Amino acid sequence: MDYEYLSNLPLGEALRTYLKFLNERGLSCRIEEISVTQSLGRVSARAVYARLSSPHYAACAMDGIALAAVRAFGATETTPVFLRDDEFTRVDTGDPLPKDCDAVIMIEECVFSEGGVTLRAAAAPWQHVRQIGEDISAGDMILPSYTEIEPAHIGAMLAGGVLSFSALAHPRVAILPTGDEIVPPSDHPREGEIMEFNSAIFSAMLNKWGAEPVVYPVVPDDPEQVKSALQRAAEECDMVLLGAGTSAGRDDGTAVAVRALGEVCVHGVAIRPGKPAVLGAIDHKPVVGVPGYPVSGIIVLEELVKPVIDSMLMREREMPEAVCVKMGRKFVSSLKYREFVRASLGYGEDGGLSVVPLGSGAGVITSFTKADCLLDIPQNCEGYESGDRAHVRLLRPIERIARTVRILGSHDPLIDEAADELRRQDIHAYVGSAHVGSMGALLALRRGEAQLGGIHLLDETDGSYNISYVEKMIPEGGVALIECVRRTQGFMVAKGNPLGVHSVADLAMDNLRYANRQRGAGTRVLLDYLLRQNGISAREISGYEREELTHTAVAAQIHAGSADCGLGILAAARIYDLDFIPVCEETYDLLVSLSAMENPQVRAFLRVLSSEGFLRRLDALGGYTYDKPGRIKKLWPQKEIDET
Repeated sequence: MDYEYLSNLPLGEALRTYLKFLNERGLSCRIEEISVTQSLGRVSARAVYARLSSPHYAACAMDGIALAAVRAFGATETTPVFLRDDEFTRVDTGDPLPKDCDAVIMIEECVFSEGGVTLRAAAAPWQHVRQIGEDISAGDMILPSYTEIEPAHIGAMLAGGVLSFSALAHPRVAILPTGDEIVPPSDHPREGEIMEFNSAIFSAMLNKWGAEPVVYPVVPDDPEQVKSALQRAAEECDMVLLGAGTSAGRDDGTAVAVRALGEVCVHGVAIRPGKPAVLGAIDHKPVVGVPGYPVSGIIVLEELVKPVIDSMLMREREMPEAVCVKMGRKFVSSLKYREFVRASLGYGEDGGLSVVPLGSGAGVITSFTKADCLLDIPQNCEGYESGDRAHVRLLRPIERIARTVRILGSHDPLIDEAADELRRQDIHAYVGSAHVGSMGALLALRRGEAQLGGIHLLDETDGSYNISYVEKMIPEGGVALIECVRRTQGFMVAKGNPLGVHSVADLAMDNLRYANRQRGAGTRVLLDYLLRQNGISAREISGYEREELTHTAVAAQIHAGSADCGLGILAAARIYDLDFIPVCEETYDLLVSLSAMENPQVRAFLRVLSSEGFLRRLDALGGYTYDKPGRIKKLWPQKEIDET
């Protein structure tokens, strides 16, 4: 099979080119007749006109009496007018106005007595009367074309006698996954099988945007089968998303299949993730080749598919709210692409927003579940230094971010357990955490970019934890060390310890593959200390340079068989049913800025640490001991530093 090189069009140019291409081929939306009562959120295809006047009769607008206004002429407090029972009619709101009457007097202004009523105020003609067509007259336009239906519109149409109207149909969007390795979701996939969950993500996005997803069975990597399935989907739906096969690999034939049945407009967009996207059409129907990695797919749908659906539904594209923020750490980007990076966002000590990038891999879908924003890095930008200003697109409401406790530091599952316990106690409180290591926590607290940070840093001179590092790296103070737990660190190995790992010296075995933690992590600091103590060079350990961001990530590698050993906590070993060789007990504390302790959500989080529910969770995880979690161990008041 022959492949063409990908183009590298800037995102804005690619989108404009594609929309122009589609419009020239007659991009449109089907029209259907729908019930007014079921029309919320739909879009009118044509102008809607009233078939009845509203009200369609002269209606009494008040409870009281209806009469000819002339009968109340001259009535005042000093010259009241008495009307006999046969000179007026008792009415309620909404009643038709009786014949020969042209006014209604409120019941509060009537003094009833035997044989009639006394009036102390005159009546003006047509007072408290709803005239025919007061709201809508038959023939009036109720809605113009391409109006998104809101609750009030439903009432207006029904009031005007409209029971159904022509609306733009929900575009039916085919989702066509491809790949020999793709299998339905399962809790026991075999090696080499990739679970197909992109269609579930895409379906939810399409539903949210007013489209109707239609998921087709997975198609093997056979050109003829892909072509046949694509043709069927294009015949049955208004748009097709063809999953995977968009790059230039051995089995990547999306562009070829689209070109065989229609036309390719763009193949390759200067964005990361999402570069290999294919934009084409079969007749007038859009066909988009979506990369297989889930994060790439999400970006392509947001940036290139949603604008097409908006165009089909004749609505303006609403851009997500963008804000200017300060970079919490350095991030290097490619000059070739416009890059969208998932990131954590929080308010710093200065009241401004700071951003910390999360995992950027195109397959790391969980980074989207934790992200507060997308860091939008322009093409031809090398990235940002820590402290630089950057733009982000919000993924969560800004008021929610303001209620989020921001924790940057060393990984431990107890942070997630405490966050969940807090959420169960207060649905208005949130916790956002990012794994930047213990040293990263100190830097974030020093720069005022986090409220709390998890740290476990061993002082090799005396065997103590954390205090000397805080005093060295945050000499200006303004922080407090909060007692959390003591936890067991040890070597995690496969069940049965097949390589017989018992001590640090065993890490230098020729056939042992080690999974390490990232630089700045407290566990990495501990390992380096143990290596020095035993006279072992890092070069002797196969895998020393292999870095994972969490204890559970290390455990996952060992469980999968891609690593044999890694230093971590007992809780992570238990999660993956690994054997565990204890090495030491260490202190894991939380560092908090003093100003953050004034925050009600932060105070609530610290209270959770001593709650019975949280302590039960710790016991269930295993490997922790504790005395008084949540108490202040040491406090460093804010002080001025002599810059000289």
